[in-house]
Amino acid sequence: MSRFVFKMPDLGEGTVAAEIVEWKVKIGDTVTEDQIIAEVMTDKAAVEIPAPVNGRVVAITGQPGDMIPVGSELIAFETADNPAAARAAAPAAAPAAAAPAVAAAASPSARVMASPATRRKAHEAGIDLAAIGGSGPGGRISSRDLEAAISGKGDTAIRPALRIEREGTEEIKVIGMRRLIAERMSASKRSIPHFAYVEEVDVTELEALRVHLNSRLPTGQPGLSYLPFLVAALVRVLEQFPQCNAVHDAERNVIIRHRAVHVGIATQTPDGLKVPVLRHAEGRSLADIAAEVRRLSEAARSNKATREELMGSTITVTSLGKLGGIASTPVINAPEVAIVGVNKAVERPVVLNGAIAVRRMMNLSSSFDHRFVDGFDGAAMIQALKERLEHPATIFLQD
Repeated sequence: MSRFVFKMPDLGEGTVAAEIVEWKVKIGDTVTEDQIIAEVMTDKAAVEIPAPVNGRVVAITGQPGDMIPVGSELIAFETADNPAAARAAAPAAAPAAAAPAVAAAASPSARVMASPATRRKAHEAGIDLAAIGGSGPGGRISSRDLEAAISGKGDTAIRPALRIEREGTEEIKVIGMRRLIAERMSASKRSIPHFAYVEEVDVTELEALRVHLNSRLPTGQPGLSYLPFLVAALVRVLEQFPQCNAVHDAERNVIIRHRAVHVGIATQTPDGLKVPVLRHAEGRSLADIAAEVRRLSEAARSNKATREELMGSTITVTSLGKLGGIASTPVINAPEVAIVGVNKAVERPVVLNGAIAVRRMMNLSSSFDHRFVDGFDGAAMIQALKERLEHPATIFLQD
C-alpha cells in the first residue's frame, strides 16, 4: 500500500484558493475514482471535486468555511501499489449508506414529544408530527394519534395547537454560496452609487397576447411567462441605450459596451441567489428565450449550472414572481451597470381616456450605476421598455 496526496487543484481564472463548503467523505471511507469527495467555492462558483484515485481516505485538510490555497494538500488516500488493481478492487458504493439519514430525519424537532418509533413511522408515512395534536401527557403523540392521522380519522383539524415556549439559538456559519452572495452584495452596494427608478406598465395587451399564445401550445408544454417578453423587449431597447448594456472594468477604469446581449436571469435556489446567463438574447426567438430561461433556471436550482453558465452577463433581470410586491430596489450585479426588476402584475382600476377602467398593471423596478448611466438615460430606457411592453406587437417589429 502507498499514500497518495491530492492537492487543491487550479480551478482556473486566476483562482489562488478555494473555500471548503462540504466534505462528501470522511477519514476511513473507501472511495472510487471520480467519486465526488468535496464541494468547494471559488470567487465565481461552486465546484465539485472528484477523487483522483481509488483508495481509503486517511487525512483531510480543512473544515467547511476554511480557505485552502491552490497547491496545498487537500486530502490523502491509502492506495494499492498497483493503481489498476486498486481501481478493480475498490468496492461499489453501498446503497445502505443512506440509512443513517433516515434515522436522523425521523426526529426533526425536539419540541414534538413522541417516541423514536412513532417519529420513524411518521417519517415513512410523510406525516409532519408538528401538525398532530397529541393525546398523551403534555401533548405527547402516541402511536394511536399517528394512526388516526394516517387514516384521516384524527381530530387534528379541530384540536387547538399547543403553545410551547422555545429556548436556545442556532449559529449558522456564513460559508459557500451564502458567503459569496454576501461579499458580492456588499461590494456592489459599497462601491456602486445606485440610482433607482420605478415605472408602472399597463400589461393588459401583453397579458392577452400571452394567454393567446399559451392556448396554442401543445398539451403539457410549459406556458410563457412575462419574462421572455421582457427579455425580447429589452434586447430591442438596448439598441438605443448601449450605455446600459455594459460592464465596468474597475482595474483598467474602462466601460466595455457590448453589442451582444447576455442577460443574467436572477434565480432563487436552495443555496441562495444565482444568476445564470442567457447568451446572445439578440439572436433568439421568443420560444427559444423561454426554453433557455427554463433550462438555465432549472440548472441553477439543481446545482447543475456550469461555471460558464454563471458568468459573462451584460445586464440582469430579476423577478420575485408571485411575491413581486409593488416595488423593489434591486442590487446591481457588478460589474454590470444596470438591472431591471419585475414586480407583481395585478388588475386594478385606472383612469383610461377619462373613464375608470380595470387594467392589468405591473411595475418595473430598475437600478443603474449612476457613475456611468445618467438618471435621464436610465429613465428614458425604462420608458422605452414600457412602450414596447404596453404595445407588444412592437417587440417583434423591425425598426
